[in-house]
Amino acid sequence: MGNTSGDDKILSFEDVVLRRSDLDILSGSNFLNDRVIEFYLSYLSSVHSSSTISLIPPSIAFWICNCPDTDSLKDFMKPLKCHDKNLLIFPVNDNLNVEVAEGGLHWSLLVYYKDANTFVHHDSFMGVNRFNAKHLFEAVSPFVGNGDATYRECSDTPQQKNGYDCGVYLLAVARVICEWFCCEGMKNRDELWFAEVKKTVPDFVNHLRAEILELIKTLMSQSV
Repeated sequence: MGNTSGDDKILSFEDVVLRRSDLDILSGSNFLNDRVIEFYLSYLSSVHSSSTISLIPPSIAFWICNCPDTDSLKDFMKPLKCHDKNLLIFPVNDNLNVEVAEGGLHWSLLVYYKDANTFVHHDSFMGVNRFNAKHLFEAVSPFVGNGDATYRECSDTPQQKNGYDCGVYLLAVARVICEWFCCEGMKNRDELWFAEVKKTVPDFVNHLRAEILELIKTLMSQSV
């Protein structure tokens, strides 16, 4: 996780520990790190509390994608109970070096929706994470449905306009999909969430950093 000297712990939320440097990341034009991604996914899990939804932390998704052998992966996947989930959300990172913690230069999102038995990849930068998303899909697909899930790229995913907001797009898309699943999605499962993502994500992205920052500060004040 890197040197945290002088980087005080400011908040513990679920299993996530945030540090003062994470506030700086959210305050500026910076690439979101694993901790911020995991924090907000954990927060979404608490808001959309359901045994049928699972938002997987970045470290877990990375390990699944890079697990060295099949037997280890089987043992690792058991407690995740993917077969019991109707919605699985995985952050995807382009880090190919398992020796480097919090490596990589780009985030995207892989979603499994049980009713359609399909994985959908949302990438905010021209699909550059396609290879990594396909690799994660291949690792997870034997553990959902009958092992015959399909994979597709969502071409309507809103695109980032800079080189650092990919993590913000990931979180915005995850939020929209969770809201769709828990609300409108229950009414019409055939059209998936694509229209909502296309319509809503650009606006969410504009204020999501500030919203997460304010959320952290609120939780900090409540924990005093």
